Amino acid sequence: MEDPQEVHLSKNETAVKESNFLEGNGFRAPKNESTMRRKKVYYRWFRIAIHIALVLVCGSAALLLGRLYYEKGGKSKWMGTAQAIPTWIWYLPVSTYSLICSSQLAFNAFFSYFLNSHKFTPYIINSLALLTISSTLLVFQNESSDDSDSTQISKKKYVVGFMCTVAASAGYGLWLSLTQLVFKKVIKRETFKVIMDMIIYTFLVGTCATLVGLFASGEWKGLKNEMKEYEMGKASYVLNLTSTAIFWQLFTIGCLGLISEVSSLFCNAITVLRVPLVPMLAVIFFHDKMHGVKVISMVLAIWGIISYLYQQYLDDTKSENRNTSNVPKPSAPLDEVNK
Repeated sequence: MEDPQEVHLSKNETAVKESNFLEGNGFRAPKNESTMRRKKVYYRWFRIAIHIALVLVCGSAALLLGRLYYEKGGKSKWMGTAQAIPTWIWYLPVSTYSLICSSQLAFNAFFSYFLNSHKFTPYIINSLALLTISSTLLVFQNESSDDSDSTQISKKKYVVGFMCTVAASAGYGLWLSLTQLVFKKVIKRETFKVIMDMIIYTFLVGTCATLVGLFASGEWKGLKNEMKEYEMGKASYVLNLTSTAIFWQLFTIGCLGLISEVSSLFCNAITVLRVPLVPMLAVIFFHDKMHGVKVISMVLAIWGIISYLYQQYLDDTKSENRNTSNVPKPSAPLDEVNK
């Protein structure tokens, strides 16, 4: 007869061996790895949401402040350049400018295909089409003002404005694709420090170029009078310019964050969403007229973004399923543990 205590100890030892064997062969790992992967996905989408908010909120605020600057007495073209306000919009009707700017998605898609090997799914194509149509719709609300504007614009200035706007749209699309290429192929790190380094160096070059233009053109001499004549006062003048600069910095952080987390094309899609968003905000802050076209444009833009986000959700789901299917299997049968 075996001692019951020895039998109990023997069973405990066997159970410990089985537990160690299971852990060593990855039977407990799938649950932990799946939880960790799920947390990483949630944290990634949380970062994406923050970057989207920076692009939409800060970008829209910067554009509205830029409009306020000119409406209240600002006249400097180089100060407008520093605020990222395109001064060639003066050489084009607003509808023509909006139509050409909507082409930046097409340019970005072209460069992303060749430089970033971007794959275009039906949901992404649907998103780009809806966002482009959304931006183009805004042409129709400005038709009444185009006739008066076009009579004051010479043919030479119109051509210059047209060419500059097309070049700017193509250049912006190229810059986004090249930035993604640098992240993936050159830097190969996507940390906040890397994003800040890219922003600092890029804006440093842009600021130096703007300052050279400001002093070379002689516009700096009139800034003092411009500040005095500003309708909202000197303090508001300085606050406007300072706030606009800060908002553009935050906007750029959001853009680079979206490029590093998702892609340059997704970043551009979010940026284009501001095109119908800003007129809607102008209704609130500048008491612009509300048109049905604005509402339709906004609805189509939101639909387009949802389509793109759904594609990202599908990609994340496929990636998680692929990782789960690659869990290592036990290398030996359980019977060998009891031998």
